[in-house]
Amino acid sequence: MRALTVVPLQSGTAEVRDVPEPGTGGDRLLVEGLALGVCGTDREIVSGAYGWAPPGHDRLVLGHESLGRVRGAPEGSGFAAGDLVVGIVRRPDPRPCPACAHGEFDMCRNGEYSERGIKELDGYGSELWSVEPDYAIKLDPALAETGVLLEPASVVAKAWDQVERVGARAYFAPERVLVTGAGPIGLLAALLGVQRGLEVHVLDRAESGPKVRAVEGLGATYHSGQVSEIAGKLRPDIIIEATGAASVVFDAIAGTGAYGIVCLTGVSSAGRTISVDLGGANRSMVLENDVVVGSVNANPRHYTAAAQALVAADPDWLASLITRRVPLERFAEALEARPDDIKVVLTLGR
Repeated sequence: MRALTVVPLQSGTAEVRDVPEPGTGGDRLLVEGLALGVCGTDREIVSGAYGWAPPGHDRLVLGHESLGRVRGAPEGSGFAAGDLVVGIVRRPDPRPCPACAHGEFDMCRNGEYSERGIKELDGYGSELWSVEPDYAIKLDPALAETGVLLEPASVVAKAWDQVERVGARAYFAPERVLVTGAGPIGLLAALLGVQRGLEVHVLDRAESGPKVRAVEGLGATYHSGQVSEIAGKLRPDIIIEATGAASVVFDAIAGTGAYGIVCLTGVSSAGRTISVDLGGANRSMVLENDVVVGSVNANPRHYTAAAQALVAADPDWLASLITRRVPLERFAEALEARPDDIKVVLTLGR
C-alpha cells in the first residue's frame, strides 16, 4: 500500500512509497484511510526540523490529522465495519509518569510519550492503518467530508477546557473572547466560543478572502490590525492565542481585561528576540489577577468534546475551512503554504 514517509531530520526525503499493510485481526481496528490534514508540524518534519522514526526504522509514516473508515474491528470493541473514525495522536509513556497514569497523557510530565506521525510511531498517512480501539474516536456519519478537522478541534477543545478550569478558581462569567490568528486552530477556537454564547472577535493579517468570510460566517467580528490596539478597545475576558508570533504573544498577554485569561496554543519559533517591559507586564498580571496558560495536544475526552462541537456546527461552514484537497501522490503541493489556505487535506484513496 502507499504511504507518505520521511527520514526524520533529513530535508528532502519525503516521498510516497509502498509499505507493508497492517495485519488483520488481533485487538486493533483495521481502517481505510480517507483523508489526512496537513499542518505546520508536518511541514517542519519534512523540512528536517524534528521528528523521530519508530525504533529500528529509518523512515516515519507522516500524518496525525486522520480520517478513516473501519474495515474490520475486534468483537466487543464498540466499533463495526463502516464506522467513520479518527485516530488519537498521543500515547502515554511506558513508565508511566503520574499524569499518564491518570489518563492525562496530554499533560505528560517526563516527555517520554509517543505520537502517531511525529514521534516514534508511524502516522495515519497511508491507504490502510490500524489503531487500538481505546485510541479511536467514532464520528457521526454527517462528518464524512469534514471529520479530518477533529484533531485540530480537539486541541481547541482542550484549550477551552483549560480556560474554564482556570476561570473556575473564582467567579467566572466571561462575555468577550479575542482569538489571535485565523488559521484552523483560531477559527475552530472561534467556533467553540460562539457555541458558548460569547461575543467572539478574531484578529488576523488578511484583509479579505476565506478567513474573513469564515469569521463573518460564524457571526463573529473580524479585525485586521495590531493586537495591542484591538485588545485595548475590546478588553476581552479571554484571549486564545493561535499564531505563535512572539510580538503577538506578548501583546496578547498584556491585552485582557482584569481577571483575564490568555491561553497560548501557537508554538513560537526559537531564536527571535523582542524588547518587552517585563516589569510592567508582571505588575499588570499581579494587580489584575491575570492568568497565562499554555495548552497543547489532547486526550480522549477532548476529542469527544470536539466531535460534539463539529456535529453541532453548520456543515457548510465547516466545509469552507478545507480550502484545498490534494491527491496523495501530489503531496508536495499540499506542503506548500499558500496565502488563501486555511486547511489543506490530502486524499488517500486512489
